[in-house]
Parts: sequence; structure tokens; C-alpha cells
Amino acid sequence: MPKPVVPEEKRRRRRPTKSGTVLSERLIVDTALRMLREHGSAGLTARRLGLALGADPSTLYRYFRGMDDLTLAIGDALIGQALEGWRPTGEWRADLRAVGLRIHAAYIAHPQAALLTTNRVTGRANELAADEAVLDVLRTAGFPPADTVRVYHAFIDQTLAFAALDAASLALPNAAQRADEDMWRSTYARLPRTTHPRIAEAAPLLATRMVTSAYPTALEMLLDSAAARLEAVNG
Repeated sequence: MPKPVVPEEKRRRRRPTKSGTVLSERLIVDTALRMLREHGSAGLTARRLGLALGADPSTLYRYFRGMDDLTLAIGDALIGQALEGWRPTGEWRADLRAVGLRIHAAYIAHPQAALLTTNRVTGRANELAADEAVLDVLRTAGFPPADTVRVYHAFIDQTLAFAALDAASLALPNAAQRADEDMWRSTYARLPRTTHPRIAEAAPLLATRMVTSAYPTALEMLLDSAAARLEAVNG
């Protein structure tokens, strides 16, 4: 059975750790993000995290119920980074675009953490704030509740799915990334029109576009669909 998490006001250390730092949930999450960036998910363990913080690994369990609880906190921290400084403008399409691009960017800035967290539901403060903000943007724009949830569902899942896809590419070794990108020029661009006429026709465009994220394009398509639905609802 997991140990109960100690309330915030009681779990703060009275003394610095051996490295001279004072532990906090934010410091632990920030250190975990750095370790994920440098070593990947396999390198994130309670023992290694304790060493990085200069603290006994058991101390971490005063802040988190376990490593899975820390994973949820990492995901919530990325959403918090995405929302930092964002304010709705009242123009629903611009607001959703901004939120989507911010969330996507926050995740791909930490690709290893993205692979670990994009499929999780944290139930924490930043995630709740993001959900409330998106739902409010849609309802304020005039979407009925059922359409609001439908668009919200597609919007957030699309954003996280592209974040996971793009993060997976960024998490590859550099040589593998380059090999994948070169494939569009070394293989696709050389296919003959006699056997692959459509690929041959599109090859120059494919070589340019397929090495970038399709998320901005997919987001605009989703917003176009939502706008058409809103127009239909309002008659």
C-alpha cells in the first residue's frame, strides 16, 4: 500500500539537503525533467533522482505517492508551462489556436517527458485549468454543450497525439532522425513516374513538408470544421 503524501506545510525540509538545496515539489519535478532530457525514461528512478537532489530517495515519498504520481506531476507541469502568460482574447478561433500551439510546443520542448505523459490524465491543477479554459472558450463562442465537448475532445486529443508523435521523432538518436529525413530525398524522390506517379509528382513537396510537424495544418482543419459547425448551429 502506498504511503500517504504528507501535506505541503508539513513536508518541507527544515534543513537543506547534502547539496545545500531545500526540497520542494517544483524542484523535484524540474530535476526529473532534466534527468528525462539527459537520460530518457529509463534513467529516471527514485535512487537516481535522490542522488541528483542530494537527498535520500525515501524523502521523495514525502512529496509523491510513488514514481507514477511524479509522472503525473511532470505532465501537469508541462501544461502549466504551456498556459503561463496566456489570456483569452474573446476570439475563439485565435484562442484555441494559441492554446493548442502552446501545449504542443511545451511537450516537444521535453520529448522524453512527452512520451511519458501525453497519454495520462493527471487531474491536477494545471490540467484542470486548461480544460476549463478550452471549454469556456467554446461555450462563450456559442457552441452548445454537446458540440463543446465534441470539439474539446477532438482538439485536446489531436494536440496530445501530435505532441507524442513529434516527440517520438525528436527522442530518436540524431543519426536516426537524419536517416528518416533523408529517406524522403534518397528514396521517395527517386521513385519513377511509371510505377509511383503520384509520389513522383509530389516528391519535392513531400521532401519539404514531411520533415516538419503537420500539427499546425491539422489544427487549422479542425478549427475550420468547428467554425462550420458553429455557423450551422447559429443558422
